[in-house]
Amino acid sequence: MTALDPELAAAIKDIEAAGVPEWHQLSVAIARRVEDDVFTPDERRDVAFVRDLSFSGPNCNVPVRVYHDDPDQPAPVVVFYHGGGWMLGMLDSIGGVCREVAARAGCIVVSVDYRLAPEHPFPAPLDDAYAALEWTVETTDAFGGDPEHIAVAGTSAGANLAAAVALRARDFDGSEISAQHLLYPMTDRDTTWPSYEEHGDGPLLTRADVEWFWGNYCRSPVDAVNPYASVLRANHADLPPATVVTAGHDPLRDEGRAYADALDDAGTPVERLHFPTMAHGFLSLSDDVAVADDALDTVAAHI
Repeated sequence: MTALDPELAAAIKDIEAAGVPEWHQLSVAIARRVEDDVFTPDERRDVAFVRDLSFSGPNCNVPVRVYHDDPDQPAPVVVFYHGGGWMLGMLDSIGGVCREVAARAGCIVVSVDYRLAPEHPFPAPLDDAYAALEWTVETTDAFGGDPEHIAVAGTSAGANLAAAVALRARDFDGSEISAQHLLYPMTDRDTTWPSYEEHGDGPLLTRADVEWFWGNYCRSPVDAVNPYASVLRANHADLPPATVVTAGHDPLRDEGRAYADALDDAGTPVERLHFPTMAHGFLSLSDDVAVADDALDTVAAHI
């Protein structure tokens, strides 16, 4: 096994020294507060245009934040879904990654503040995520976006939503999606993959955390095998080209690889980006970890 990157190990040590326990050991309210404190950056990359908006979703207004580093130039658009096990996260906590993607990839990023479980379990987050794609397609001209080039992307549970949005758009004749960028995705309810045996105690994400997230996202065992929740169980043909990012020290590593394999086997073009010395969530630590910073460049280049 490749060793954990020393800069990442130091960053994790700092997080642990701050007294951050595993997510499942916290109440939902406290876990949300801790996640926002840990992952909202103290310093932010300047982006020329940042605008908070909202649209009327399936059952509520859905907040979004639009990032565009060169608003005088039309640009392709990425609809971005934050991670957090469908339970945690907000526009601020993913804002650092969104700013970097907008600047490095030369694209517009539309970050989506979808409803969270357990108050709003499956399929509510997916309903908001899909509605955000449709809203972006309809309104992208207003903020300089190219409606012919709209991708979806996300981290962890947000990558699950991005994949599910692509599946739903295919199955229900929705908007055309140019690409899907799935960054250390959650793809399967099963937590018996070998990567869980290797890294079920973390760092940054544990098997117990993942089981807590799934247990709160799914209303029943039926939801847990729904292909729009456990997206690995879907038909993967005729989907947008994909980039799948995995990390060597991530319990989600093997299900991410399996999703890339499923896309490939079904004839969907897929690029695999594997970072063996990284752990779950590493792109949010690019300020402190050189490998993560280089990885963000690589991801941006693919976008």
